[in-house]
Amino acid sequence: QVQLVESGGGLVQAGGSLRLSCAVSGRTSSVTITGWFRQAPGREREFVASIARSTSGAYYADSSKGRFTISRDNAGNTMYLQMNSLKPEDTAVYYCAALSGYRSVYSDSSYNYWGQGTQVTVSA
Repeated sequence: QVQLVESGGGLVQAGGSLRLSCAVSGRTSSVTITGWFRQAPGREREFVASIARSTSGAYYADSSKGRFTISRDNAGNTMYLQMNSLKPEDTAVYYCAALSGYRSVYSDSSYNYWGQGTQVTVSA
C-alpha cells in the first residue's frame, strides 16, 4: 500500500500563491507517477499536473500551464505543487494521487492511491 498526505491548502486572494505538499510513503517502489487532481463543488474531478518519479518529467493541464509548477524532492518522497497567479476558479479540493504501472496520467481512473484532499479557496 501507498499512503499520501496533502498539506498546504488555505485561503488566498486572487493573484496570490500557495504551495501544496504531498508526503508519499509505504510501498513506493511500484509508483511510476504522482500527480495532483482537483474537484470543485458540483464538478467532476479534473487533472491538474503530474510528475514521473524516475525522470521528473512533468505533465500539465492547459489551465495549469504557466501558473503551476509540479516538482518532487530527490528521494521522490515529497511532491509539491507551486501555484501562482491564483484565480477564483482554482477554488477546489486538491488531491494528491499515485499511479503504479503505465497508464494515462491525465485520467483519474488510472491512479491507484489517493490522499484525503486539501481545500484551496481563492477569493476575488
